[in-house]
Amino acid sequence: MAIGASVGKGGVNELADVIVVQHLLNGWLTATRQELIPTTGICGPLTIDAIKTFQSRMLGAANPDGRIDPGGRTWQALTAGTSAPAPAPGPTPTALSGAVWWRANQAQFPNSAAITDLVPPFRDNVTAFVKALRDAGADVKVSATRRNRSRAQLMHFCFRVANGSIAPRDVPAIAGCTIQWDHGDLAKSKKGAQEMVDLFGIAFQPSLTSLHIEGRAIDMTISWTGTIKVRDKSGNARTVSTPRSGNTNKDLHAIGASYGVIKLASDPPHWSDNGH
Repeated sequence: MAIGASVGKGGVNELADVIVVQHLLNGWLTATRQELIPTTGICGPLTIDAIKTFQSRMLGAANPDGRIDPGGRTWQALTAGTSAPAPAPGPTPTALSGAVWWRANQAQFPNSAAITDLVPPFRDNVTAFVKALRDAGADVKVSATRRNRSRAQLMHFCFRVANGSIAPRDVPAIAGCTIQWDHGDLAKSKKGAQEMVDLFGIAFQPSLTSLHIEGRAIDMTISWTGTIKVRDKSGNARTVSTPRSGNTNKDLHAIGASYGVIKLASDPPHWSDNGH
């Protein structure tokens, strides 16, 4: 097995030579559990980056040049122990991002609506505040508390891939989650990501640093009829009347703040430990 001319950055990049190198690189990438590159015979950025990564990790090159020369050191290392180029394995269908992946896997990363999943002392503060509200006759419906970190990352990166703000191959690994964002074709990769955006129901780029992820925020809808008296943290009964909504009633917001449960006015159901 040999190549007739150089492959990579500044190389001759004959079609047949590039294909041989791409197959060999994919053999190494598979063995080291890295993302594969397309075996198109075209030496583009993915192939050059893979060569540089190989040179850096396997040869210890501080400044890898991204080029493989016939008989050169990189070629010898790449072909060590091989007798023929291995066929490039295709991506596993169930690992590819998209609607199929979402339906099969997203339930593994559930969010919570349980107050007990919040972190102390916020958990205890919310528990006391909600008890005071219900004791006063208010209706409290909790829609979200702790957000699953992996789910938040999935939502963030599917939105970014779909909108082109990050290349599929640059999406970092997500703990406990096997997903392949790069379909070997940018249009297909963006389509798969968009399917997930649609299924998640995302309208704006999800944050990776939400207080929900840290267990320091809660989304809840609070309503009541007539005038109620809600005890603040000091035990004082305070009158709460109109507007009869936890989203806009400033008297209720002040009571919540006494417990350390602070309203974010710009986000109707959102309360947190710092008002953000």
